[in-house]
Amino acid sequence: MSTPLVDEGRRRPLVLRNRAFGAVWLSQVLTQAAVRMFQVGVSWWLVAYAVDGGRGLASGLFMAVSTLPAVALAPVVARVVARSAHRSVLRTAAAVAGAVALALAVWAWTSGLPLAAVYAATLALATCQAFFDPCLTTSVPELVDDEDIEAATGFELSTQSLAGLGGALLGAVTVDRAGVAGLGAGCGAAYLAAALLVAGVRFRTAPGADGDAAATDAPGQRTLRAILGHLPYVRRILVCFTAANLFTTAVFVVIPLYTRTVLDDGGSTVALLEASLGCGTLIGSFTGARVPGRPTVTGACCLTLMACALALPGLFAGRLVFAGCLVVAGWCVGVIGVRFVALFQRLVPAADKPGFFAVMQAVLGASFPVASLLFGLAGDHLSAQTLCLVQAAGLLPATVALALLGDPNPPTLEASSGDTAERAPQTVGSER
Repeated sequence: MSTPLVDEGRRRPLVLRNRAFGAVWLSQVLTQAAVRMFQVGVSWWLVAYAVDGGRGLASGLFMAVSTLPAVALAPVVARVVARSAHRSVLRTAAAVAGAVALALAVWAWTSGLPLAAVYAATLALATCQAFFDPCLTTSVPELVDDEDIEAATGFELSTQSLAGLGGALLGAVTVDRAGVAGLGAGCGAAYLAAALLVAGVRFRTAPGADGDAAATDAPGQRTLRAILGHLPYVRRILVCFTAANLFTTAVFVVIPLYTRTVLDDGGSTVALLEASLGCGTLIGSFTGARVPGRPTVTGACCLTLMACALALPGLFAGRLVFAGCLVVAGWCVGVIGVRFVALFQRLVPAADKPGFFAVMQAVLGASFPVASLLFGLAGDHLSAQTLCLVQAAGLLPATVALALLGDPNPPTLEASSGDTAERAPQTVGSER
C-alpha cells in the first residue's frame, strides 16, 4: 500500500504516461506552432517587404482576418464538434490546413504572390484552427482520467506558449531567408504531421456521456446563448477577459511595428520578442496551478502586473527592456489560462462542453479582430511606444471588474452546473 504513495509524488509527466493524450497534445503543438509561425512570418513580411505605406493597417487587417473564423463560425463549430467523432474533426482540420499551406508555398515559389492570396490562405488556416482547438479542449475527458484534467489543461494551454515560441523563432527569420514559399512549406509539413498523429489515437467515451449519441443530443438541449445564460458567474468572467483581450492581443500588431519604427531592427528581433512572450506564457502555463488565491483575485493581480509590463516599453525604449516585459506579460497570460480553463472544466456540465468551449473561443476572440484593426490604424498615426501605453491603460477597468466578482453563490452554481456543483466550491476556493 505504500508504493502508490511514494510513486504519486514521482509520477512521470502526463504526456509520457498517457500516450493517447501525449500524441494529441503534440499534434496541437504542431498545429498552433504552424499557425503562429504563419502569423508572425506574414505579419513581418507585410511590414518589412510587401507594403510601403499603411503598414499598420495591412498588419492589423491580416491579424483580424486570422482571428475572424473563430468568432463567426462558433455556432457551426459547436454543432460539428458535438455531433461528429472528435478524432475525425481533428484529423480533417489538420490535413486541410496542411494542403492549404503547401498550395500557398507552391504558388509563392512559382510566381509572384498577390496579397489577396495570402489573406485567403490566412482565412482558410484560421478556419481549420477554429475547429481544431475547441474540439481538442472538449476531448480532454475522453483522453485522461478525472484527476488528470487539471494537469491536461496545463499541458494543453502550454501549447499556445510553445507555439508562440516556435513561431517566433521561425516565422520572421524564415521569411527573411526563404520568403513566403519557405514559410508555407514549413507550416504545411507541421499540419500534415499533426494529422498523422491524431489518426493513430483511439478516443474513449467521456465520463457522463453515452458516446456519439449523447453528443448528438447535446445541442438540442441548450443553445449557445442558453449555455452562458445558465452560467452567470462564468459569463461575467468571460466579459472581463473579453474587455482585457481588446488591449492584450494588440501586442501582436505592436511587436512588428515597434521593431521596425522604434528599434529599427529586423526579423531576428521580432523572433526575440515573440519568443520572449511565448517563453513567459510557457512558464506561466506550468506554474499557474501553484499560484495561490481565488481565481478572480489571481486574475486581477496578473492583469495589473501585465499592465505594468506593457507600459514600461512605452516609457523606456530598448530591445532587452521590451523582451523582459513580454516574458512577464506572457507569464501572466499562462497563469490566467490555467486557473480559469481548469475552473471552467469543473463548472460546465459535460453535455454543454462542446458548445461552451466553442462560444468561449468566440467570445474571447471577438475582441481580437477589432483590436487588430484599431491598433493597426492607430499605428499609422501614433508611435509604437504610445500604443504600449494605451494597452496598459486599457487593462485597468477589466482588472477592477474582475477583482470585484468574488466567489459564485452556491445556489447559482448548483443551478448552473448540475452534477458538477458539488465539486465546484473546492475548485474555486482551493485550487492547488
